[in-house]
Amino acid sequence: MNREKPKTQDPTPATHNPRAEIQSWKDLEVWKLAHIAVLRIYEITKNFPSEERFRLIDQLCRAAASVPANIAEGKGRSSLREYLQFLSIARGSVEEVKYFLLLARDLKYLEQQDYDGIVDDYNRVGKMLNGLMTSLSTRLPVTRNPAPKT
Repeated sequence: MNREKPKTQDPTPATHNPRAEIQSWKDLEVWKLAHIAVLRIYEITKNFPSEERFRLIDQLCRAAASVPANIAEGKGRSSLREYLQFLSIARGSVEEVKYFLLLARDLKYLEQQDYDGIVDDYNRVGKMLNGLMTSLSTRLPVTRNPAPKT
């Protein structure tokens, strides 16, 4: 008589490694959030005055689209240093977007509640970019500075 143990699931699940799942920039949570934020910016600016079309609307939409675009371009670069440089540019664009949103609010094109919501999204994107940059920076080779010449 064959006495096999009943088959049960292993009670210790395999360790989840989110890095192993990153195949493309589209897999990055920070890119996903930045992309959703751009879509919100485009929706919000539909209600801005038409005379702002080639002024504030254009600048705000360009800065917003620059965030996920630089994340994507950096991910496609051949070196880690280039990737970090593009993430840094994206982080700068986050601050630019936040300023244009402040300007839109102060010009009364944006309600306080809408302003608070979208700025919260961009604050999250900024923090996520900082975390990603910090994590990636640990992978850079350590370089020693040569001793100063005397």
